Amino acid sequence: MNLVLFDLDNTLLAGDSDFAWAQFLIGKGVLDREVQEAKNIEFYEQYKAGTLDIFAFLDFQLAPLARHPREQLDAWHSEFMAQSIRPMITPKARTLVREHLDSGALVAVVTATNAFVTGPIVREFGIPHVVATIPAQQDGAFTGKPRGTPAFKAGKIERVDAWLESLGLHLGSFEHSWFYSDSHNDLPLMQRVTDPVAVDPDPTLRAHAEAAGWPVISLR
Repeated sequence: MNLVLFDLDNTLLAGDSDFAWAQFLIGKGVLDREVQEAKNIEFYEQYKAGTLDIFAFLDFQLAPLARHPREQLDAWHSEFMAQSIRPMITPKARTLVREHLDSGALVAVVTATNAFVTGPIVREFGIPHVVATIPAQQDGAFTGKPRGTPAFKAGKIERVDAWLESLGLHLGSFEHSWFYSDSHNDLPLMQRVTDPVAVDPDPTLRAHAEAAGWPVISLR
């Protein structure tokens, strides 16, 4: 059996679900546009530059989840999927995922974006596993804080290792292990798999991929 890992934002999606979720909530009037839109853009630019403080970002990203009941959040998310996410899913991305699933590989999405936002997106692709940053809950309600290590940069390695261990596996269990990503933030995990693939990469990742001889593809 082979292992196939996908980053989500700007890899399987032709856009960023993290950024889009905050913009969606701003559009709904749930978040204040004047304050929150500027912060959302600022965090997104920090992410692209590789300077993001993940815990400061998670305080921003997870706070709205703690202010509203799950029933309301789920209703908004269904609207978000139709309005924002499905238009980001390209035929090429769906085809690549289906090819790996049909091959019998163990397939997962590994994403820094929290599991509330990403879970339904991953299911839309038919992917059975998601390794994501986990929003903490208490008595069935979100607390606004993360639980455990965020799945970001080297944290993705820790979270993937723990997930595989829960299945009685490890990265060495697989003849081939792929990780598809667009971002230089994912270089730690890309360097751990046998078959890293740069997907519509940022300039830093493109330069690294070309120097290392990694495949560079587009799903757009």
